[in-house]
Amino acid sequence: MPAAPSSIKISIIVPCYKAADTLPRCLDALLGQTLPDIEIIAVNDGSPDKCIDILRAYQKEHEDQLVIIDKENEGAWAARRDGIAAARGRHIGFVDADDYVAPEFCETLYACAVQHDADITVCGFCREDASSGRVLSEELTHPRAPFNAQKEPARLLELNTAPWNKLFRADLLKEMGNLRQPPAIFEDVMMHLLVFPRTENVAFAGGSLVRYCVHEGSLMTSITAQQIDSTYQSLVETKDIIEAEDAPQKMMQLVAAEAFLHMGISLMFHVSCDKDVNLKVILRDNKAYLDEHFPSWKSSAIISFGHAVKYRGANLKVWLGRLVYRAHLMRAALGAYRFMIEKMGKDIKW
Repeated sequence: MPAAPSSIKISIIVPCYKAADTLPRCLDALLGQTLPDIEIIAVNDGSPDKCIDILRAYQKEHEDQLVIIDKENEGAWAARRDGIAAARGRHIGFVDADDYVAPEFCETLYACAVQHDADITVCGFCREDASSGRVLSEELTHPRAPFNAQKEPARLLELNTAPWNKLFRADLLKEMGNLRQPPAIFEDVMMHLLVFPRTENVAFAGGSLVRYCVHEGSLMTSITAQQIDSTYQSLVETKDIIEAEDAPQKMMQLVAAEAFLHMGISLMFHVSCDKDVNLKVILRDNKAYLDEHFPSWKSSAIISFGHAVKYRGANLKVWLGRLVYRAHLMRAALGAYRFMIEKMGKDIKW
């Protein structure tokens, strides 16, 4: 019989779509965790390959630990929401089916969450080349002091927006607002923004506990105009939800800062990878979008010289990014960044 809800420390949600080749490795890593009393919720998102067959075979051997949700394909946002609704753990984490984690992944994150009474607990990870297994980079592995997000919202810029290297307090996700039209891309950004206003304590466990597998060309994949519009619309809906919840002004300034970071810098980088796009026009439209919906991006106290000096790291990079953007130098900067990745094999990490 499944463990009683009160005894489950962590629920790990694994969305599955076209991942039959890597799913066994992912499940083996989760079933081999050193922390007892965890549940794995695998969401088969209408995958056309053999994911559901693999999941059912594993469930026969681990029926006390593996829960399967088999559903029609609706995308990553809906798959995660379904997993969150079914989760019985006190904390919720996520692992992508093509990635895998260290045996102490759950134990280390859980111990850190308990020690610091953390709403969000973050661990380090490495990027691994999917074809060769070569480690490309390590991120968030060095010790960082915990912080209170309500008192120091600028430090939330330090967090990467991927959910797979974090534990979230369960009610933070279960009470999260829902999007009527979630985007096909950048959905992780929306999820984090929806939980940030109710986040207090954030802690860092350090260590390299997640192997994030990078497939060839994934960084340079072009983005369609439809995906851009969908992302823009979803971020505005996200802002509206946060405003309706009477979030403090500091948090609304953070939302504007995150909008600039992810729409003004990250999204524009991905768009620039398509050599056929008119980047000048897209950047013009991007600025108009930010000015209309997130006007404080130009003056937000979150993106300030003081924070850049005090916190350095991500805060310094965002501040410098805003200087470049306002100076109309983004096309040159994006070109230089692509050159670093394509020709020099270098990437700027958070």
